[in-house]
Amino acid sequence: MNFLFNINKRALGDAIFKRSGLYILYERRLESEIIKYPLPSHIAIILDGNRRWAKTNLIRESTGHFAGADKAEELLTWIQDLEIKITTLYVLSNENLDRETHELENIYRLLQIKLEKLFEDSRIHRLKMRIKAIGNLSILPQSLQDILFKLETVTMEYNSMFLNIAIAYGGQKEIVEAIKKIALDTKCGKLEIDKIDEKLIESYLYTSHLPQPEPDLILRTSGEKRLSGFLIWQSAYSELVFMDVFWPEFRKIDLMRAIRTYQNRIRKYGK
Repeated sequence: MNFLFNINKRALGDAIFKRSGLYILYERRLESEIIKYPLPSHIAIILDGNRRWAKTNLIRESTGHFAGADKAEELLTWIQDLEIKITTLYVLSNENLDRETHELENIYRLLQIKLEKLFEDSRIHRLKMRIKAIGNLSILPQSLQDILFKLETVTMEYNSMFLNIAIAYGGQKEIVEAIKKIALDTKCGKLEIDKIDEKLIESYLYTSHLPQPEPDLILRTSGEKRLSGFLIWQSAYSELVFMDVFWPEFRKIDLMRAIRTYQNRIRKYGK
């Protein structure tokens, strides 16, 4: 009960903070600070905590997913404001597909709605944003596969910004699929074993279309401190930030705080 009280108290405090006008002033100050330093070119976010947010607020689980989807929509505006070139969102993992049928159906229906809305969003054309889904898409409902294909096709030639949607995704499975393709090409004589190196392996991964497959910053909400199979290969030298806020509560200032944390770190790349 104390935890629930703290969650509701925090939500009330945020509402008062925003209405007071101080939120906007703080947001502007924070943004003016972080733009003085190099921003991450590629941010990857694990959108975690929709169900727990719903539970702590005593509302339906499906409402939590809807709130989380709305927040992801807001995020597009924030990354546009900050001119983040590449964003990868972990929306649905392979493991998530083991959830109860009614929850999955709700998630699929919600994704369908949001992706169709994204298809009609003029911003993706104005920003020249390439959208691509990464994961085992063949196991998704056909209607979801269709709208994802339409989004990829209509934005295929864009290269100013990139939005990657990790759906039915598993990092281990991604690497296994890459190994199988490399083995097949080697067997067929298209590849020589001595030519296999890190760069070649990267060219067989889901993220091979990106100018920078490796995220500078990986952010996870909800307080969990693990990657859960997200971008296993690509995250070798990513900076990790874990935030104790459920995804539906995530704010632009939280994103900017994570960026400020990233900027304060010294990236040594093992040196």
